[in-house]
Amino acid sequence: MTADPAIDKLTLWIVILGLGLGSYLLRFLFLGVIGNRTIPLWILRHLRYTAVAVIPALVAPMILWPAATGEQTDPARLAAAAATLAAGLLTRNVLVAILTGAAVLYTLLYALG
Repeated sequence: MTADPAIDKLTLWIVILGLGLGSYLLRFLFLGVIGNRTIPLWILRHLRYTAVAVIPALVAPMILWPAATGEQTDPARLAAAAATLAAGLLTRNVLVAILTGAAVLYTLLYALG
């Protein structure tokens, strides 16, 4: 199924302006309205887990259905993800985890062809 590449210019500008306004209002809510107030501890406690929730949601599709393999699961990427997770848990060092995952991925991509 292919999408029609032609889009009405008025519709495009309405979407762009709407997204820009929505983004501005969301940022203004935090910076302009509650920016100078003290945030309750229970909210701060929940905000600490934002990156922990967002990063796996961004990375998981690239591991399970990578565009480079025609959206087919690839053993090299699964092994690299497992090695990255293991290195991160063992060393508690993000840089070591990233470098380990990259080394495993490129080694397996080279070895598997």
